[in-house]
Amino acid sequence: MLVFLDFEASSLGKKSYPVEVAWVFEDGTSRSHILRPAPDWTDWSIKAERIHGLTRRRLHEEGVPVTDVANEMLETLSGHALYASAPSWDGKWLSVLLRAGGLPRHALRLAKSDDVFLEHARQIMDGTFTRREIADFVKGMIEQTEPEQPVHRALADARLEQTRWRAIREAAANAVEARGRLAL
Repeated sequence: MLVFLDFEASSLGKKSYPVEVAWVFEDGTSRSHILRPAPDWTDWSIKAERIHGLTRRRLHEEGVPVTDVANEMLETLSGHALYASAPSWDGKWLSVLLRAGGLPRHALRLAKSDDVFLEHARQIMDGTFTRREIADFVKGMIEQTEPEQPVHRALADARLEQTRWRAIREAAANAVEARGRLAL
């Protein structure tokens, strides 16, 4: 099953760490955690805090221990295809979380959401549309579903990717059907 995953982080710095993680399965099942920082996680950006709205105090008061979250992720997400809108960043924070939880940093791996969007659109549209038309279609759908005001919270961002995937599949099927009607 496909799973769309997102992190919010302490900063975009070299020593940044995840402050929130969420994932949404293709069927809509979801989970979200605010993370209690590991003792050696000290990096912090006020700019990042303003973007996601999570304070250090809230992380310490409401956050779930990283070991618990890492173990839950490994148990729940192993064997599924994991996707993120920015896998280089999200993959970095996933590795930081897994290592802090005492797990191998590559126990889970992420691919780019855009790649699965294109792959599924091609499965539906190949033979009816050219590869260029399909790529342009997916690019347009991504642009069309971009929120005016991004939320910058992990669950909202993971849901956005799952919603995009569903919308692309539905619109691709409709486009194939419409083109078929025109050919008649």
